[in-house]
Amino acid sequence: MGKPLEGIKVVEVAMWAFVPACGGMLADLGADVIKIEPPSGDPLRGLQIGGLNEEGRRIDYSWESYNRGKRSITLDLKQQAGRDVLYKLLEDADVFLTNLLPPARRSMQIDADTIRGRFPNIIYASGSAVGPTGPESEKGGYDAITFWARGGISSSLTGDGAELPVGPPGPAFGDTLSGSMLSGAICAAIAKRALTGEASTVDVSLLGTAMWSMQRYICQATADSVQKFPKPPANKPNNVLVSNYRTSDGRFLALCMLQADKYWAPFCEVAGRPDLASDPRFTDAKARRENVDACYGEVKALFASKTLAEWKDILSRQQGQWDVVQDVGEMKDDVQAQANGYLKRVDYGDGTEIPMVGLPMLFDGQAMNSSRSPELGAHSDAVLESLGYSEEEIVDLKVQGVVF
Repeated sequence: MGKPLEGIKVVEVAMWAFVPACGGMLADLGADVIKIEPPSGDPLRGLQIGGLNEEGRRIDYSWESYNRGKRSITLDLKQQAGRDVLYKLLEDADVFLTNLLPPARRSMQIDADTIRGRFPNIIYASGSAVGPTGPESEKGGYDAITFWARGGISSSLTGDGAELPVGPPGPAFGDTLSGSMLSGAICAAIAKRALTGEASTVDVSLLGTAMWSMQRYICQATADSVQKFPKPPANKPNNVLVSNYRTSDGRFLALCMLQADKYWAPFCEVAGRPDLASDPRFTDAKARRENVDACYGEVKALFASKTLAEWKDILSRQQGQWDVVQDVGEMKDDVQAQANGYLKRVDYGDGTEIPMVGLPMLFDGQAMNSSRSPELGAHSDAVLESLGYSEEEIVDLKVQGVVF
């Protein structure tokens, strides 16, 4: 099966996680993504995080995840000879992808005006911290500060009086969401160019993606002149069938039965407590809200009386929506993750395989294949040869310190 972006060429000048994650997504979708790295490499390579594989080799899953399927060429874009190679690469490219700050882009002559001026048919795609216009448009940012903190997410998760605000749940949480948004913008620009012949300049920011994710609260706060919505107390749910409950073996179940009156009686029946449904204090949603302390106490005690396995069997016999609160280490065993190719094993090139999360997209029922990330400059010679450089010219570029 062919991939949807086969035949699309993307040239990426980016580092860290946000925009590289977008490039990795485009690579999985079939695009030829050529990653241009400085002589020292993308600084993400130098973090030295992650564990060792079976061969004793350190695996950085951040690097592998966000740079999957790309080709790497090292170029010093501070030198004109390096930019000349870049311009050759862009002659037949469809997308130029970057997250360098605007001053760096201008100094390297890779800003939108310069690139679009030379290549008017190319899609210029950038990832920014807080957007490409405004007084802070040249400000840098990171997931933890721009997306998570400035975007209102941390504050919304943090209870009043907390010693510290709640931090991100894991590495590059906002980066990967923003990268996905940018890949969508690029695909839309590719479609627009195919339909109209017009190439676009597109930008996605960490701040904008955070606001998109928090739009319900932001719009309500704006309309009602509210600074912050109080975090609802966990022990007083508006609907006792929309809450988390601890089982007798210390696990948690998440219930999201929004149509409370539809599911209340069937839930009570399969749970062995039909008396709760007939209790006049709990007979409908209004009554349950008015008697939330008693109702929540009954349901909480009910869940605490059985194990997770017992509850999975019980809840499967009714139609209300629920699921297990899983740990990340359990995801490899999730039957739906396995069936849909959301977690796969990828050839690492040394006789071993590494786990990799696949795109959450299926095309014609099929998951997209993935391949590992490139070593630094692994494709420099091959890319230069494809541009018409002779062996002597490639050696000369290396002597000059343009290519490494």
